[in-house]
Amino acid sequence: MDEKISLKAVALYSEACAVRIAATFFSKKEKISGAEIVGLCEVKQVNLFVIRELLKAWRLESQKLKSPYFDYQAKEVAEALTIFQNTLSNHILISKADFLPLLTKAISETIYLVLDPYDFYSDTLAVTGSAQINVSELKSDIKYLKINKPPLERLVHKLEERKLVTVSGNEAFALLDNILEEVNFTPEDVELYLPHFSKIHPLDLEKLYDRKESNPVKTVEVKPTPQRKQETVPTQKPATKESKTTLADNFQKITRIKDSLTINQKFMFTKMLFNGDFEIFSQAIDRLDNLDNLSQANAYLEKSYPEWDKESEEYEEFMEMVEKRFA
Repeated sequence: MDEKISLKAVALYSEACAVRIAATFFSKKEKISGAEIVGLCEVKQVNLFVIRELLKAWRLESQKLKSPYFDYQAKEVAEALTIFQNTLSNHILISKADFLPLLTKAISETIYLVLDPYDFYSDTLAVTGSAQINVSELKSDIKYLKINKPPLERLVHKLEERKLVTVSGNEAFALLDNILEEVNFTPEDVELYLPHFSKIHPLDLEKLYDRKESNPVKTVEVKPTPQRKQETVPTQKPATKESKTTLADNFQKITRIKDSLTINQKFMFTKMLFNGDFEIFSQAIDRLDNLDNLSQANAYLEKSYPEWDKESEEYEEFMEMVEKRFA
């Protein structure tokens, strides 16, 4: 049985939680200020994500300041706009109707960051087409992270060391991949945060996950012949992935598993097979890369991880990589 975060369930919980928080605060006031946002929720990450969203809103609005008559790129103008932004940030005032969507999104992002930091990192660095990540904006966004922050903070540091202004998503992923190995990052314990949410609105962690049953066993009827009585033969549904293509779909021998995994695969395998512990995952990959054949690899995995769900897509994809190593 596969287990993955249900974005719909997280969104529904976040909305209910936000309604509770907002109802308490706005029962006494009509609008909320910046200072009040900072101290609103016991889970400080929620408050920081609201502030970060307001900063993004300011960026979008400032990008509209273009004119055929005025030079908004002039140094003096840029400095004046920075002063204006700082002044404006001290005069935040938001009504309940406008604040609820911001709070709901902040709670959702916080839960996502706590439960699934690897996918959170992927989303943070995801860009489309030829778009580039602005290093300065990435650094500004990361300032508002309180939970599972070190890998992205280290990434920004490396980008600044290279004096990069922008970076492609793929290059950022590659750097983050190396960072995760260097620091042996282990996500923070969810129990540090989820009980605080339960105080606001009851939270059943199991309901935040989708559980997908493994491929069902189908029975195929075999027509009777004179020498054979009618019977049913169990056949396993082919383990095909209709909409998902993996690197292992084109089977080619690889020299080292470690060098062939994408960062998304590392995130996925660490989370689904190694209980979120990147250090244990890295040690297992190094051990596999140093074995001599597939029999040794299978024996090592069977002994070390007998609890793995052999019907899950993550297990199948992982074993495909192992088989390619020893093909």
